Amino acid sequence: MRRVVFNQKGGVGKSSIAVNLAAISASEGKRTLVVDLDPQCNASQYLLGMEAFHHDQGPSPNIGTFFGEALSMRLREPSATDYVHATGFSNLDILPSNPELGEIEHLLESKHKIYKLRGLMKKLDREYDVIYIDTPPAYNFYTLSALIAAHGCLIPFDCDAFSRKALYSLLENIQEAREDHNEDLRVEGIVANQYQPRARLPREVVEELRSEGLPVLDSHVSSSVIMRESHERASPLVNFAPRHKLTGEFRALYDELEA
Repeated sequence: MRRVVFNQKGGVGKSSIAVNLAAISASEGKRTLVVDLDPQCNASQYLLGMEAFHHDQGPSPNIGTFFGEALSMRLREPSATDYVHATGFSNLDILPSNPELGEIEHLLESKHKIYKLRGLMKKLDREYDVIYIDTPPAYNFYTLSALIAAHGCLIPFDCDAFSRKALYSLLENIQEAREDHNEDLRVEGIVANQYQPRARLPREVVEELRSEGLPVLDSHVSSSVIMRESHERASPLVNFAPRHKLTGEFRALYDELEA
């Protein structure tokens, strides 16, 4: 199973959702991989710690190495697992990102390398039960590559009018990717993130989206300072605060997706 977490808007919790769902998957005994396609490297720093990125471009080889090699003529194809790094958590690995991804994006587009990631993911399917793909906050070469490579798409959503308007464009992009490149892709659901159940506007927005037939999941993710502490400690919630309310919300989301 390959699941992409995608939204064109920044700050909606893509990395937090991808990493915490992956960590729960790993805690359930599934061989789990996180693929970080965001040049900001948030998912990579979450799992490996900021110190891994202090002195250079982060762990190497990485996803930037993979795409860079896709632009060159290599006689020997490296093993797919060469780009993968272990985390400090059982059953959980990461294919880390690199800030240089943005510099080579136009070259990858001009060389029509849009299917390279799917080829890599198919090879990694032999090693992992589940692959979570984190994406940058834009609809670009990397997000389209992820949509082409994935089986399912999870959409984090902030419950406000601006995010709602952008959601329709996002769904159109996913449908276009499905029709043109990946007929197996399906939207698994929309996740209401930083949800405030006692506030009127979030409830109304969620109800209106459901009335339009959009696949809003029953499980919501609320906001908490524990998330920031989890990032700072480079430890997903299931490991850092297993009994916290927010951890329980992620478990409920994971269970809903698995069901």
